[in-house]
Amino acid sequence: MKQLMATLTLALTLLGGTLFAAENDIVIADFEGPDYGTWKVEGEAFGKAPAKGGLPGQMQVGGFEGKGLVNSFLGGDGPTGKLTSPPFTIQRDYLSFLIGGGGHKDKTCMNLLVDGEVVRSATGPNIQSGGSEFLNWENWDVKRYKGKEAVLEIVDDSSGGWGHINVDQIVQSGTKAEKKKAPADKPPGPSRVEIELEVTGKNLLLPITGGKGGGNLTVMVGDQLVHRLKCTFAPGKDAVDWWGYLDMSEYQGKTAKLLVIAPEEVAEMIKFGDELPNLQPLYDESLRPQLRFSQKRGWNNDPNGMVYHDGEYHFFWQCNPAGNQWANMYWGHAVSPDMIHWTELPHALRNGGDRVENRHPSMAVRNCFSGSANVDEHNTGGWQTGDEKVMVAAFTDTGCGEALAISNDRGRTWKYIEENPIIRHKGRDPKLVWYEYEEGETPISTEAKQLGGHWVIAVYNEQKPFGRNIAFYTSTNLKDWTEQSHLPGYFECPELFQLPVDGEANNKRWVIFGADARYAIGAFDGKRFTPEHEGKHQVHWGPYYASQCFSRVPGDRVIQVGWARIGMPRMPFNQGFSLPTELTLRTTPDGIRMCAQPVKELEVLREDPLTTDANSITPEKPVRFETEGQLFDIVVEVEPQEAREILLQFGENRVKYNVASAKLDEMPLKLTDGKLKFRVVVDRPMYEVCGGEGNVYKTAPRGGAAGKPISTIQLSASGGEAKINDVRVYPMRSIWKK
Repeated sequence: MKQLMATLTLALTLLGGTLFAAENDIVIADFEGPDYGTWKVEGEAFGKAPAKGGLPGQMQVGGFEGKGLVNSFLGGDGPTGKLTSPPFTIQRDYLSFLIGGGGHKDKTCMNLLVDGEVVRSATGPNIQSGGSEFLNWENWDVKRYKGKEAVLEIVDDSSGGWGHINVDQIVQSGTKAEKKKAPADKPPGPSRVEIELEVTGKNLLLPITGGKGGGNLTVMVGDQLVHRLKCTFAPGKDAVDWWGYLDMSEYQGKTAKLLVIAPEEVAEMIKFGDELPNLQPLYDESLRPQLRFSQKRGWNNDPNGMVYHDGEYHFFWQCNPAGNQWANMYWGHAVSPDMIHWTELPHALRNGGDRVENRHPSMAVRNCFSGSANVDEHNTGGWQTGDEKVMVAAFTDTGCGEALAISNDRGRTWKYIEENPIIRHKGRDPKLVWYEYEEGETPISTEAKQLGGHWVIAVYNEQKPFGRNIAFYTSTNLKDWTEQSHLPGYFECPELFQLPVDGEANNKRWVIFGADARYAIGAFDGKRFTPEHEGKHQVHWGPYYASQCFSRVPGDRVIQVGWARIGMPRMPFNQGFSLPTELTLRTTPDGIRMCAQPVKELEVLREDPLTTDANSITPEKPVRFETEGQLFDIVVEVEPQEAREILLQFGENRVKYNVASAKLDEMPLKLTDGKLKFRVVVDRPMYEVCGGEGNVYKTAPRGGAAGKPISTIQLSASGGEAKINDVRVYPMRSIWKK
């Protein structure tokens, strides 16, 4: 009988069954519920509920069971946190679970705690690029702990690459779970797909990936070429990280013909809609700047076309609307009444016309590289059709030359003029300036005398024998241009403007600089710039490039914005801009220098400041503020006295002044009457430091702290006591929230 029972047991086992009461698996967590139940949630990485697969910006996640899993990629690799299970009793030989994600020991892991001690720990498999988001089985032998109470921790304490952890299906079992075979994970290849769609919404919506992807899109309406650009289409329908968009509002009710190079299942996702799908809350993404403009979607680099007209500040920028890396080069467009609160408008200029005769009026032949904008007050170009003054954008149509586009409706629509290119040369990035004559100056022509001035284009040039230089061209009609002079030693994105010294209207200087913002002061006669000193001076530091100033600002103010070359990983947008800064010329012990300070308009975002009663700081007694949020405007004035260093710490970031070297971080800044003044404006992904009265200005990324709240702000001294004259910490309101 015993032998018969053994035979039956073997037979049933081979059939996948069990004869006697073999111990069933005990499911600790399968993460299929609407929240984490009795698990304790700490930090921001895990959110309030299990994920339903991959998260925005993440590669495709596979290998988990059911619909839910723990996935700490919420907001990218930056956020951290911990999940802790309720206590349970170990009743089986093995604890099995699915795990994936980062492979950082003690940082991205799941731990088993018995009597408060970690007795088992496991991580995901990935520590460098090229890995997979596939979850596979892990087994812990826990026989020795049977009958004991235990707790599980799922930990994300890493903010770098692969700084997240994925876990699912935690079970107690009498047997080990077998490893799964990971799929080859090859996405479907691109196809040539032709689609006809009725234009039923103002935007053509494009499924985009933040990872590896590709493709092309051509849009025709009737016989007119409307859009043509490269797109980083998602490799599959489950790999969409964000939706790009192209304006089609003028074609409502018509039929658009699309030629799409993309996987067929992805091409079929392209659709029209009035509303932009947001996989993360729009303007509240974890790395979204809250104190300055940033575009809804895509890549940005240089600020372009900055001009004030009819109550609005117009801001344009180099834009890739269909990917988060440099490509295409449309001109994005936004307007503001105050340089603080912005409304994004449809793209102003488009690339890819390729000399097609019937193309959209705003479409250039090739890419729309950097440039500027102004207003033709005297209708010198003859394009004015009504009472509205014509706005003129000057830009480089790559491979063709310098080009103009005009607008008769306050910048809402733009037309590439027939006379393009207006200048042919080896160079780019025209700055368009209206030069007015002062009493006694000789006009360049009879027409210029009648107008009281002439147009100037300062443009980067590589003409021999000048090498890299700024070339100056003049015109009275915006169509015919005369080469006048060259200023060697400058690269890309020229800027040219005039400012009074120390606010004295009868003592003015001209300022010129290129993309690195290192500037010279001198004289300009409408044709030639003459520096009044050797070399260049510097006010800007950090990843700051290709800045431009608004034309025509009321009160003759000069306001500058730069490209902040700071990556925004896993966001539907990439790169950033500096705060608008007001430029002035001041007399210093070293001579006349340009100073930069955040525009006064920014102060409207300040809330009531945190202050201190302390009148000094010592190495033992710093000033400390308990804070919340990420947005701060911090104003400091101290007298270092015996101190060797002054240190401002805000969360994980800091700004340091070294008394001996007279440097604020890496920037040279001498004390004024024994006093150190500086200001730090902190935003989610970045911060800016203004030293002195704007003598030095730094743009910096928050690095691993980006997107994290700041719980403490501290001012301290080392080496001795320092006197406090003023310390104020202003919490700031977001420009995106009423």
